[in-house]
Amino acid sequence: MEWKNIYRGLVMGASDVIPGVSGGTIAVLLGIYERLIAAINGLMSKHWKKQLGFLVPLAIGILTAIFLLSNVIDWLFKNYPGPTKFFFLGLILGVLPYLFHKADAKNKFQAKHILILIVGAALVGSLAIFQASEGGVIENVTASKYVLLFFGGIIASSALVLPGISGSFMLLIMGLYTTIISAVSHLQFDIIAVTGAGIVIGIAFMSKIVNFFLNNYYTGTFAVIIGMVIGSVFVVFPGWPAEALMVLSSIVTFAAGLAAAYLLGRFEYAE
Repeated sequence: MEWKNIYRGLVMGASDVIPGVSGGTIAVLLGIYERLIAAINGLMSKHWKKQLGFLVPLAIGILTAIFLLSNVIDWLFKNYPGPTKFFFLGLILGVLPYLFHKADAKNKFQAKHILILIVGAALVGSLAIFQASEGGVIENVTASKYVLLFFGGIIASSALVLPGISGSFMLLIMGLYTTIISAVSHLQFDIIAVTGAGIVIGIAFMSKIVNFFLNNYYTGTFAVIIGMVIGSVFVVFPGWPAEALMVLSSIVTFAAGLAAAYLLGRFEYAE
């Protein structure tokens, strides 16, 4: 068991709760993205025990963060949305230098890769035009609502597999975010189980697609990933606050996010 992955999972799980922030982006920052995709796909191979050694501690960290930190992060998001988003904005931008280095963009990027990058950025950035609403908590969960929650889980799984795509933000668009956060906070196991089943199926399906493109179109895939991460900046950016104190707070938290990305990167890649 790679118990170091617990801390990595804690960081990924905490980010997954924030609408607009992708756990996949954090996986890139931590330097485990490609291995994560390979490990998920490897669960169906003869080396499945080795993959569990990587995935189980990571899952423990992610689930711990979601269950223990969901209320804290939700409180920060509701009461200090600007500074909180600026912190994650710093984290996201802090990933980009590593991504360009990983793709060897200076030597390998051609005109087609730049075009792919722009398209990826435009697709994710366009999500910012959606007027996402948390919606009310679903009190009477009918069969049709369970189906909606299941497919919501499938869509939310993109947060783990696709950098730049936020599952929480997609749940906001679908009006399911508040219901799922409330279910996690109050341990409503029926909603958690149905949504969780969708997440597991979505991760398995999407990881196979990403794994195929990483193995066959490595540079192009990273061009898309970089574009999606850049596009997510437009989704996360909350606009500048009107009050001078909040502007200062946002600048400080943005700098803290950049510093956290730098320190996490140095810690991971020095090993």
